[in-house]
Amino acid sequence: MSQKQVNIRNKKAKFEYHLLDVFTAGMQLTGTEIKSIRKSKASILEAYCICDRSEIWIRNMHITEYENGSFYNHKPRTDRKLLLNKKEIKQIEKFLTVKGNTLIPLRLFLSEKGWAKLEFACAQGKKLHDKRQDLKEKDDRRDMDRAMKR
Repeated sequence: MSQKQVNIRNKKAKFEYHLLDVFTAGMQLTGTEIKSIRKSKASILEAYCICDRSEIWIRNMHITEYENGSFYNHKPRTDRKLLLNKKEIKQIEKFLTVKGNTLIPLRLFLSEKGWAKLEFACAQGKKLHDKRQDLKEKDDRRDMDRAMKR
């Protein structure tokens, strides 16, 4: 397929959370939703995943309405089901029983076959001192790279 590569990222995820396990899941979408995703008209910055009755859902993901859609158009912020194996769902359910654990979407992309896939991680929130430490390490790496360049 000669189509434009779609790669929508959540850049703040690594800064805000400790990422533990990463999963890739398919998404159950309607026709106008996938058309908007192919035009890169989606955002996962405010999104998070939940587990409800042994199913994993992504909540608060924004997919802009398709401009050429008629009255069949989708709602921009509905819950969308993620398609995973039972084994993976049980592992995620077990992870979410601990207080402070969450599921954070990292990347929305199209597979080689044209299917919409979501990469999400089991994560724990970082404390303020952890974020400061990450910024310090980032600055140190940048300074080292500058010194090596000279």
